[in-house]
Amino acid sequence: MDQITDATDLRLMDEFQRDLPLVPRPFAAMATVVGITEDQAISRLDALQKTGQISRVGATCRPNCAGASTLAALAIPADRIEQVAAVVSAEAGVNHSYLREDDWNLWFVATAPDAEELAASLARIEAASGLAVLSLPLVTPYNIDLGFRLNGPARAMAPDRPADMSELRDDDRPLMHALSNGLPLVPRPFAALAGQLGRSEESVMRRIAALSRARLLTRVGVIVRHRRLGYRANAMVVWRLPEDRIDPAGRALAALPGVTLSYHRRPVPGVWDWPLFCMIHARSRPDALTVLDQARALPELAGAEHKVLFSTRCFKQTGALIAAGDRPTS
Repeated sequence: MDQITDATDLRLMDEFQRDLPLVPRPFAAMATVVGITEDQAISRLDALQKTGQISRVGATCRPNCAGASTLAALAIPADRIEQVAAVVSAEAGVNHSYLREDDWNLWFVATAPDAEELAASLARIEAASGLAVLSLPLVTPYNIDLGFRLNGPARAMAPDRPADMSELRDDDRPLMHALSNGLPLVPRPFAALAGQLGRSEESVMRRIAALSRARLLTRVGVIVRHRRLGYRANAMVVWRLPEDRIDPAGRALAALPGVTLSYHRRPVPGVWDWPLFCMIHARSRPDALTVLDQARALPELAGAEHKVLFSTRCFKQTGALIAAGDRPTS
C-alpha cells in the first residue's frame, strides 16, 4: 500500500503513535477519540498489523539502556547480497536491515541484552559472511523518536531528553522486551501482559508510565511501517564535521521539519569518517532532496561535506532484543 485511504485507520495510526492511553482498556479509549467501538478499533489494528502497515502496538526502547545496540554495515559484492542479507536477518537481535546506495550497502541495527552478546552477534555475522562488520555505536541522540505525523505538512520533531537511568529497575527488562514484541490486541492488553509476567495490571501500567517519563521508553503507541504507508524515499544522510561542530549541527538537524532522526555515532577513522547522521523519510526522492537542501542551508552545517544513502530494499524490521529468549515479532 502506498497511500492510507481510510480516514479512521489514519487517525488510529497518526494520533496514537505515542501516548497510548495507559488505562485498563486502551483500545476503548482510542475508539472513543476516533468515533468507533472498541471491537472495531481492535479489528482495525489487527488488520493493519496483518497487512504490515503497522509493526505492533507497543513501545520503542531507548538504545543502550536496558540492553546494547549499534548501527552496523557490510560492504557486500552484488552477487552475494541475497545470501548475506539472509545471514544478517537470521540473527535474532537484528531488528532493522536495509540495502542502501553505497559501497557499505547493507545497514542494520543489532541489539542484544548486553554488550557481550552484541559483540558475539556481530562476530557470528562476520564468520558466516566472511565480511568485516562496520560498527558505529551511538554517542549522542538529538532525535530518536521517529513518530512523525503522517497527515499534513512536515513538522519539527521534539528534541530528545536525556534518560533518567536511576528509574531503571532490575525487573524492567522483561517488561521492555515484551513491549518491543507488542501488546496483545485484546480488550485488556495490560492485564494480559501482566499475566505473562506474573505481575498485576496496575503495576504494569505504572511501570510503563514511569519508564516513559524517564525516556527509557522513547515511544509507547502504534508503531507504523513507513515504507508500507508510502514513505519509500528513506534517505540516510551522513555529514563530516569536526568534533566541536557536531552537537550544534545535530541539534539544528533535529529541529528541521522533514528530518525524522538525528544522532552522533562514533566513527572509525580511515574507514568511516562521517560522525553525524540524520534520516529523512519522504514519499519521493525529490521531496527528500528538498529537505536535504534545507538542511545544507543551515548555518551549523555550512561547508560540511555530506553524502546521501537512499534505501532500496527493507530486509527486516522488528522490535529490539532486550532480554534473552524469544525473537521480537516482525
